[in-house]
Amino acid sequence: MSASNSREMNETFNLFLGISESEKALLARHHPILTQGADRFIEAFYAYLLAFPITANVLHDYQAAGGELSKLATTQSAHFQKLLSGCTDEQSAQQLIHIGKIHYQHKIEPVWMMGAYQLYLNHLRQIIATHPEIAPDGQYALESVLIKLLFRDMGLMLEGYWDSAMSLAQIEKNTVVALQGQVSDLLTNLPQVLWSVAVKDNKLIYLSPATKKICTLDVEMPIPCLGWTHPDDRETVRLGWMEALRGNKVEVESRVQAPGEQTRWFRRVFHPFLDSAGNVVRIDGLMDDTTESKEIIERLQFLATTDSLTALPNRSLLYDRLNQAIAVAKREQNKQIVLVLMDLDHFKEINDTLGHSAGDEVLRQVAQRLKGVLRESDTLARLGGDEFAVLLSEVQDAEAAAAKVAKNILDCFLEPFWFQKNELYLGVGIGISVFPDHGEDADVLMSRADVAMYAAKHTDAGFLFYDPKTDPHTQQRLQLSSDLRHALERNEFVLHYQPQINIESNCIIGVEALIRWNHPEHGMIFPDQFIPFAENTGLINPITDWVIRTAITQCKIWQAAGTALRIAINVTARSFQDPLFVDKLATLLCDEGTCLAPERIEIEITENILMAEIEHGTKVIGRLRDLGVSVAIDDFGTGYSSLAYLKKLPIHSIKIDKSFVLNMTEDDNDAVIVRSTIDLAHNLGYLVVAEGVENRDSLDLLAVLGCDLAQGYHISPALPAEALIVWIKNSSWISDEVAV
Repeated sequence: MSASNSREMNETFNLFLGISESEKALLARHHPILTQGADRFIEAFYAYLLAFPITANVLHDYQAAGGELSKLATTQSAHFQKLLSGCTDEQSAQQLIHIGKIHYQHKIEPVWMMGAYQLYLNHLRQIIATHPEIAPDGQYALESVLIKLLFRDMGLMLEGYWDSAMSLAQIEKNTVVALQGQVSDLLTNLPQVLWSVAVKDNKLIYLSPATKKICTLDVEMPIPCLGWTHPDDRETVRLGWMEALRGNKVEVESRVQAPGEQTRWFRRVFHPFLDSAGNVVRIDGLMDDTTESKEIIERLQFLATTDSLTALPNRSLLYDRLNQAIAVAKREQNKQIVLVLMDLDHFKEINDTLGHSAGDEVLRQVAQRLKGVLRESDTLARLGGDEFAVLLSEVQDAEAAAAKVAKNILDCFLEPFWFQKNELYLGVGIGISVFPDHGEDADVLMSRADVAMYAAKHTDAGFLFYDPKTDPHTQQRLQLSSDLRHALERNEFVLHYQPQINIESNCIIGVEALIRWNHPEHGMIFPDQFIPFAENTGLINPITDWVIRTAITQCKIWQAAGTALRIAINVTARSFQDPLFVDKLATLLCDEGTCLAPERIEIEITENILMAEIEHGTKVIGRLRDLGVSVAIDDFGTGYSSLAYLKKLPIHSIKIDKSFVLNMTEDDNDAVIVRSTIDLAHNLGYLVVAEGVENRDSLDLLAVLGCDLAQGYHISPALPAEALIVWIKNSSWISDEVAV
């Protein structure tokens, strides 16, 4: 075959199969996974060939002529790697055509070549189906591009084979026909439908055998299976065909139902082929079944947005609908939105007295009653625990509508709830905020409905609208912001230390340093109440410097006393972005003539801090690693970190946010998230720390899931340094690694 013919053949295959750059990029991302175990596969490949007399004889003849199987294996391995590289250039096509000719010369019939490709396909499908780093919704796309490349590889090799065969006597033609039938049999086993239609007369050029599994062959042309396409989707498919006739590649999804069969989703690809004048002369097409992929995506979406106990929308879906409602109201004007939050009274007593199964049943009954007094257009959500919310979109008289709904909700709790033979009465506190009167974004409306709800619970008012005059947070925040400026100079900050344990060994391995503000009037204030002020007023850097210096000093004191503890220190975004941050830390480690081993310090940053400036973050983490200080990702699962970046960074551990840990023994969705995070972190080589371990059940479940470390109130609250040493001496968690 001439160079021009091989070039044309390569272009034809590439155009027909439609291997896109995005598919090559997808293949490149998974290349390290797909090539795992390649050497073992090549060994199995030759064991397969040696198991059959025909191919075994060819190999024996090759060895008898002085050839070495090891060299063949090396060549085969290189071919396998070349295939997975996604290379589709002319040189690779010429090489494949040449290999086909060599196979013909050595009398290696295509049936064995196709058997080899079947081994390739089975091997790669097994990796795709079982490897944990390949997401379920990405498996189909990866398998699709591999099948295209296998088609190209096999087709070009067969072209080389057939080119040699057709140059021989007429007697070889019968053999070629038989071999083409074998290729057709192989195509029959593949799930995709391939077809080609000449647009001049709508004459069918090619239709792959797999079409029989979807619809009969005498269906309407020029679009295969259009007759069995769902009536509501046919116009979409026709419009896609018309767009392809204009020279544009088109993808459409539609439902197809064969008589007596279930409706399934299919993706159709219309790929126009243009002649030298730019006219469309044929349409090449592909159909593949996307039903399972859509079902997986829908299931994942359901899990992510639905409360597993009550089947109501969860907090995430409520926020999404609230944001959508706000966007609509801002566009249309004169529209109000009502957000109703409610918290059950006396629910904790039910859990404590009758157990969680009773509490779960009561929550389900509450959900059913609330649904019975709301409109279908209203959103009822469970936020977690015994908190529920109602969203009323596009109301005209918000106050009247909200009051009516609140009274109906209160009426739901007049009758008792039942668990087995126990008659149970519950109350409810209801808080209401209104858009735009009380806020113009979702967070503000949620916060102010929450303020109103707790005011209602404390005043037995039943329900209350948000009233800024009674909001205790606003005035207090202004005063705290003023007091914060003097807190450092007055030495009002203190550090408490929360122990972390190794779950498997039950040994304490370190502590997390947590800042507290010992306010002269308000007592001990937790960081979530003053750190935002510090960040907004520029005080966060000196406060962080104080925390790091105090924690390292304390660690040196413990070290001198024979107590070997690692301290985890939280660092805010502004401090982490300080170009002198690592230098300051290095200086403090060997300050005042006493040095602390760098491995005793771990820096904790959140996902959002890292991803805000990924290039800067990568450099800082690299410098910390060189210094010997480890880095942990705090509150993992609440941000937007990219795994593609995370896996490249020398991170020591990942801390699962307590919002997932607190309810994981009751909420299947949280348990799935925790388990997936642990598996993911371990696959990337990180340790996993669970925050917010409040009870023994949570700790036991974390042990089953393979979590490495834990901290939380079940183990110990954060303690002052002196109290921590006493706790270590008396605690059942004491480790031989900590000398006291």
